[in-house]
Amino acid sequence: MLNKTFEEVPIEKLRWRCDPDTLPFKTTESIHPCDEIIGQDRALEAIRLGLDINGIGYNIFVTGLAGTGRFTTIKCVLEEMDEMDIKGKIPNDLCYVNNFKNPDMPHMISLPAGQGNAFKKEMENLIETLKKKIPLIFENETYLNKKKEVVEKFRNRQAEMFREFEKKVNKEGFALVQIQMGPYSRPGIFPLVEGNPVNIDQLETMVEEDKFSKEELEKIKGKQTGLINELEDIFKETRKAEKEIKEELTSLDNEVISPAIKDSISDIKEKFNFEKVQQYLDEVQEDILANLGRFREKEETPPPLPGLVMPQQVDSFSEYQANVLVDNSETKGAPIIVETTPNYRNIFGTVERVVERSGIWKTDFLHIKAGSFLRGNGGYLIFNVLDALMEPGVWPALKRTLKNQVIEIQTYDPLYFFSTSALKPEPIDCNTKVIMIGDTHIYYLLYSLDDDFKKIFKIKADFDSVMNKDNERIQQYASFIRKICDQDKLRPFDNSGIAAVIEYGVRIAGRQKKLSTRFHLVADLLREANYWAEKDGSDVVTEKQVDKTIEKRAYRVNLIEEKIQEMIDDGTILIDSDGMVVGQVNGLSVYNLGDYMFGKPSRITVKTSMGKAGIINIEREAEMSGPTHNKGVYILAGYLRGKYAQDKPITMSASICFEQSYSGVDGDSASSTEIYALLSSISELPLRQDIAVTGSVNQKGEIQPIGGVNEKIEGFFDVCKAKGLTGKQGVMIPHLNVDDLMLRKDVVEAVKEGKFHIYPVKTIDQGIEILTGVEAGERLEDGRLKEGTVNGLVDEKLRELGMKIKEFEGGGEEGAKEEKKKKKGKSSRRVESPTCHG
Repeated sequence: MLNKTFEEVPIEKLRWRCDPDTLPFKTTESIHPCDEIIGQDRALEAIRLGLDINGIGYNIFVTGLAGTGRFTTIKCVLEEMDEMDIKGKIPNDLCYVNNFKNPDMPHMISLPAGQGNAFKKEMENLIETLKKKIPLIFENETYLNKKKEVVEKFRNRQAEMFREFEKKVNKEGFALVQIQMGPYSRPGIFPLVEGNPVNIDQLETMVEEDKFSKEELEKIKGKQTGLINELEDIFKETRKAEKEIKEELTSLDNEVISPAIKDSISDIKEKFNFEKVQQYLDEVQEDILANLGRFREKEETPPPLPGLVMPQQVDSFSEYQANVLVDNSETKGAPIIVETTPNYRNIFGTVERVVERSGIWKTDFLHIKAGSFLRGNGGYLIFNVLDALMEPGVWPALKRTLKNQVIEIQTYDPLYFFSTSALKPEPIDCNTKVIMIGDTHIYYLLYSLDDDFKKIFKIKADFDSVMNKDNERIQQYASFIRKICDQDKLRPFDNSGIAAVIEYGVRIAGRQKKLSTRFHLVADLLREANYWAEKDGSDVVTEKQVDKTIEKRAYRVNLIEEKIQEMIDDGTILIDSDGMVVGQVNGLSVYNLGDYMFGKPSRITVKTSMGKAGIINIEREAEMSGPTHNKGVYILAGYLRGKYAQDKPITMSASICFEQSYSGVDGDSASSTEIYALLSSISELPLRQDIAVTGSVNQKGEIQPIGGVNEKIEGFFDVCKAKGLTGKQGVMIPHLNVDDLMLRKDVVEAVKEGKFHIYPVKTIDQGIEILTGVEAGERLEDGRLKEGTVNGLVDEKLRELGMKIKEFEGGGEEGAKEEKKKKKGKSSRRVESPTCHG
């Protein structure tokens, strides 16, 4: 056996400790609360650049892990910028008004902030005033006298025409008789016989009875036709006169009413001296004069019948109202709109429909509703990109709006429940800067698959999940703790509690030289630690409560870990923590459940034999391994070629398996472990089962760092502790992972007491010596590997297998052909022997 002491990780390297006595405060009460963004300098610079540039396309896509303060940072920067420059940045109010010439295309009016509702109120007051004033003017005695004169003139003229015509009719021996035709009557011309009006039909009967002369009848008919034609001419003159009198009365109405309307509208014009408002008010005046009849006093509406609940229809004069889409009267600077539900309606607005009493759907300009994009005009709109991408129609509309800088409000009806509204409101120029928050992979997907994306989101603000650990950052962490204490009214933390929180920040950062910037996790820890301090009756939160919080949090979510540990304890899952076995080693796996991550050992076994199948990855053959795990096996084959196949071909078959693994395997962190098991199987040297192994390897045999090193060490420690610590158990880790160690306090204590060991390993040779207790063996001057060493035994065994294969294949031509048939058609998924065969 090798008489050698192997290097272990120093105690002080196992866990970075924040000494409470080095902190320049006793409790958080003596710390100033944090008022700055911590650890996101790169993202801050990008956000400020995007906000300062007003060019088209300089919208911002914010990436990073949840909880890194993305939303908080954006809001703080925006509020900070507004405080620096509020005046002149408040956007205008936006109103839609009726287009009297084309009601389907309402006009947009932009007014200074706060004047939108004032304009709306003025229009309402105008109509209410005219509804009262116009009827009074129409009841004025002067107006009534003028109207009476016009009407009397028409009536006199009409009466004179009928008197003259009636005289002529009587003179010709006819009479004018009123004929009733339903609810109406009209004059008819009848011949007089013996002083009485007679119907022509009666005269024809009398002619047939020889009581009346036929020649006389023909004369009467001729005269009657002429008189009827004259009567029609009179009717034509009457209708013409009626039209003239109507025009004269309209002219009279306009003459009388125009000054009142003009005075009322002039007051509004003076208050709102804007070109589009002036044009609109001119149209209003023209339309009111054309519809004065609606303003006359109406007859009282009879009460509804008993049991009739449908309301009586009342003229609302709605076409003269103003629809204020965006009211910025309360806005103090550029609007900051956060859209939590970014569907089409909420972002871009809509045109609502209402159902009339008849059951018909209708809409008008008063039912146009603004979305958050329009409410953020002149300011900023913030929403989550994933939420927006999941909503139908949002992404195409967003791209179109950002490219054109114009928003068109439409009804979005993807299921076509209703026919598209004919309403087409006037498009609105829009200068809204969009800030989308999303994951990094969504950013790169959009950047690579959507050509428009890179044109409309030119700024990427990437939030880091970690920051460098130095005294300044530690001070900022403490300030953050004070901020949460004030914000959530928590108990103060003493220096030991603060130190424990900072150590937690290092642990979740995954590096001793880093601190996590996922402050939502830290804030949750503070709140829960405060809870346990309250339960303990403590006035301050100490290290004890912070440690208890971490322990209780793990207990709430580690049920699966406990179940796996139980199966290891009762022997259902086979794991040895002592002894030595050939071709078997304990690898370390990490289980990531989302809210909890833990490590557990997995038995890896290798069986080798004479053959040419090369290395068979059983997980791959069973389609249970991922690409990175498969890559690790290919690297393993490359290592063997480089180490042992420089003077001979490697002719063997070897199968590698993760025992009792049924849910799939991925990652290359077990590649070094597999090499150890393979070398053990070839050399027939047993491996220590009290040492678990993790670490990836390259083709040169160098051990490379892996993830989850703390969880892996703690997982094997828990197994060993349950089986009983012998003082020899431990874990081999890549030496480059030493800076990542932030182990639990109980693991550190066990190592300190010599009950557990952690070995940093740089190469396969170094690791195999620890596992076998046998020298790895260097290559001698003559090119041979030193006898009796691990490498020497492996080389010797491979040479022996090669000779046996040669002897076997040389047993006859028929035997060789049979072997070739067996070899033909082997699965392409196997790693073939790393050398050519002659």
